[in-house]
Amino acid sequence: MSDIRYTEDHEWVVNEGDNRARVGITDYAQDQLGELVFIELPEVGSEVSQGDAIAVIESVKSASDLISPVSGKVVEVNETLDEEPGTVNEDAMGAGWFVVIELSDPAELDTLMDEDAYQQILD
Repeated sequence: MSDIRYTEDHEWVVNEGDNRARVGITDYAQDQLGELVFIELPEVGSEVSQGDAIAVIESVKSASDLISPVSGKVVEVNETLDEEPGTVNEDAMGAGWFVVIELSDPAELDTLMDEDAYQQILD
């Protein structure tokens, strides 16, 4: 995942080509949230804007929102998370992805942090 970008809200996004981006939360975020117990994903076909809350993440500690790092249309959701929200705890940067968004403005990816910049905000 060399073309991975990050937000200050601890979301990650990977450009998959064909104007599609896969979105999830970082390992740091899932660690801070603790054990996830429920995830409410958006509907496939939903239009989202960069900065919108697009999913609800509930843990034993608290509830928070997944903030969309990009604008576009939700074309896929990770239905595994309906039954197994703990997948995010186990593999936040892989199998625990949340949504795939068809980008309406691919240039938004350039506004996000690269791995080095993200690492600096964690340090």
